[in-house]
Amino acid sequence: MDTTDHRLLDLLETDARASVTALADKLKLARSTVQDRIARLERSGEIRGYTIRRADPRAARLIRAHVMLSVDPKLADRVVADLKALPELKRLVTVSGEFDLIAELAAETTERLDTLLDHIGRLRGVARTMSSIVLTVKAER
Repeated sequence: MDTTDHRLLDLLETDARASVTALADKLKLARSTVQDRIARLERSGEIRGYTIRRADPRAARLIRAHVMLSVDPKLADRVVADLKALPELKRLVTVSGEFDLIAELAAETTERLDTLLDHIGRLRGVARTMSSIVLTVKAER
C-alpha cells in the first residue's frame, strides 16, 4: 500500500458511496486506475466490505454503558462466550492495562442495565468490573 491507497481508503471511509469518477477527480488519477486500486484493495482484504449505518429511533432511547472487566486468563474464553450471549452487548474489545476487556452495553432501562451489571459481575472468571454510563456521544464514525 502506498500513499495514494491510504488517501483512497480515507476518502472511502468518509463516503463509501462516492463514485469512482469522484474519487478519481479528488486523487487526480484516471478513473480506471482508481477502479483497479479498489479491486486490488478488495482482493487483498484491505477493504472487507461496504456498509450502511441505519438510524434506529429506538437506539436514541437506549442507556449505554462501558464495562471494564478484569478476568482470569484461564477462563477468558468462557467470559467472552458468556458476554456474547447477552443481546444487550453491542461491542466487546480486549485492551491492555489494568483491565482485560471492555464491553459496551445498551439497555432499555436503568433497571435492566443494573441487572446486566450484576449478572456480569457474577460470571465465573470475572474478577472485577468498573462501569461508566455514557452521557452523550460527541463524535461517531
